[in-house]
Amino acid sequence: MGFMKLLVVGSGYVGLVSGACFAELGHEVVCIDHDRAKIDGLRAGVIPIYEPGLEAMVAKNVAVGRLSFETEIMGLDDGTVDALFIAVGTPPRAGDRGADLSSVFAVAAQVAEQASGRLVVVTKSTVPVGAGDTVESIIRAKAPELRLSVVSNPEFLREGEAIADFMAPDRIVVGAEDDVGRQALERLYAPLRERGAALLFMRRRGAELVKYASNAFLVTKISFINEIADLCEAVDADIGEVARGVGMDRRIGSAFLTAGPGYGGSCFPKDCAALLTTAQDHGVDLRIVESAINANHARKRVMARRVINAMGGEVRGARIAVLGLTFKANTDDMRDAPSIAIVESLRLGGAAVRVYDPRGMPQARPLLGDVEFCESAMSCCARADCVVLATEWPEFLSLDLEALARTMRGRIFVDLRNLIDIERLLAAGFIAHGIGRRARLSGPPALAAANAENAAAPPGPSRAVAL
Repeated sequence: MGFMKLLVVGSGYVGLVSGACFAELGHEVVCIDHDRAKIDGLRAGVIPIYEPGLEAMVAKNVAVGRLSFETEIMGLDDGTVDALFIAVGTPPRAGDRGADLSSVFAVAAQVAEQASGRLVVVTKSTVPVGAGDTVESIIRAKAPELRLSVVSNPEFLREGEAIADFMAPDRIVVGAEDDVGRQALERLYAPLRERGAALLFMRRRGAELVKYASNAFLVTKISFINEIADLCEAVDADIGEVARGVGMDRRIGSAFLTAGPGYGGSCFPKDCAALLTTAQDHGVDLRIVESAINANHARKRVMARRVINAMGGEVRGARIAVLGLTFKANTDDMRDAPSIAIVESLRLGGAAVRVYDPRGMPQARPLLGDVEFCESAMSCCARADCVVLATEWPEFLSLDLEALARTMRGRIFVDLRNLIDIERLLAAGFIAHGIGRRARLSGPPALAAANAENAAAPPGPSRAVAL
């Protein structure tokens, strides 16, 4: 097996994870980023993102000499680089929300100025259909003698599961227009193919579209199950039971059928917006995708209303604890997190909000207004009238609910992820509110009646508490 020398331009989430995993497979990798502070940090072992297992993988491969970090693209003029990956960000454009490809095209221009001989350029960044054509034209215009292959190799990395997704992928999609590009990617992924990974070849434009279409389908599943959860509440059914019944159909599958407060993160919102823009540019209506996006926007807006309703319709003067801020567990990513809209609405309603997240607090501080950041879940909930569980962090499963209830002023628990078993909440004395199921009162009749009265009473220091 011939290992390759790779340059990965962009040391953000996709570039750093991909570069570390390629090094783990045995390739020699140089990760490049113009942010000198980031590169200096990486050289010192400081990982700029939280991703389970990444710090150890980076340290291991740096130690054995397979992974290094630079601020400039180098080595394209001596024939030693087998492939260059473009893994820079493609954020939404201002105005039409299409993908901003300026960083991608800037890398292409730099490559054209330096490269000679032969080079395989691989777009790992998520780009709209036709971006690879533009990358190729930019390079060919400035370096017409370069024997160039431009390949699309989209990433399918879930935050919090990225290393497992890379090392044991559902599929590896490669969009190549020539045999040279195809053969280079076959060689690159040979270690994974030997482990049984499927390598799917297609034309470049098809590969670019696969990423967007996959995310749009997942977004549709999320928005769909959230709407079915609302119906479950209206007809007194349980969304957990319904989702299990639906997901056991092999044509549908159980993934992404967990009801919650809506999706967020770095990929789904921007990728779906970019897909809509591409479709509009080509005169195509994607009504299902557009509806799924609109449903998710509405979902986030009504989550705070659920909390307010659980508090009897008024939160002014109430103390509310929010557990979990990141858009999902096992990441520090706050981009488009549902918690942002929830916290802001509760603050505007007059509540005093305290928050805790195992990893996302530094990223959350600039995004949230006048809230109190706490050091633990227990301290966050102390003297609270209501607890809102907004992110499904595993550590919340091990909370001592009886002790938590004793520290609180009220007994309302709104679980927006259906993470904690409802019987545990009830046994601890909580009024339990979830997603896709009716609220349930806790304990024996006397305590349940007291809790019901407590839930309906105005919040604040004078509020009665069922103990």
